[in-house]
Amino acid sequence: MFAVIKTGGKQYRVAAEDVIKVDKVRGDPGEIVQFGEVLLVGGDSITLGVPTVAGASVAAQVLEQGRGAKIIVFKKRRRKNSRRKRGHRQEFTLLRITEILTDGAQPSKSARPKAERRRPAPQTAQAPTEEPAQAGAAAADEAPAAAKAEPSRAKPKAQAKSAKKPAKAPAKSKAAKPKSGGKDKKK
Repeated sequence: MFAVIKTGGKQYRVAAEDVIKVDKVRGDPGEIVQFGEVLLVGGDSITLGVPTVAGASVAAQVLEQGRGAKIIVFKKRRRKNSRRKRGHRQEFTLLRITEILTDGAQPSKSARPKAERRRPAPQTAQAPTEEPAQAGAAAADEAPAAAKAEPSRAKPKAQAKSAKKPAKAPAKSKAAKPKSGGKDKKK
């Protein structure tokens, strides 16, 4: 069974379990939305609406609300020094058609539960535990080593600053030079 629905000024041919991208429709991801503007219902026999099929509707689950790719709108009026550049991202809704209803029936299917991501099983091997006295001594040994590692990183920066070129001498005054032109010429 299939149907032709109208939403957002466009018509879509849909069947159960189809995933379609339509102009933005209200609804949070996971909700069921219902489209009442059904223009045609097909299957064994075709029912054509005048302009819509009475009592028919299509139920869909909202999968995602998003924005499309950015397009650039550039308008130019030649020889007028006039141009305008604007960007635009069209909002859309991704839907999964759950069922096609006739005779004024209500949607029987509820939103599908989200598939849970499987996490890898935690590793059973654990690091050997140290006694508190040994752990404190090991931490004390690591601290000076870490302190020694930090200055080695800082030295190249300090050397880089001192290796910079000396400042340039100030530019010579241009007031002493005579200007070129017809007024200052001597005959």
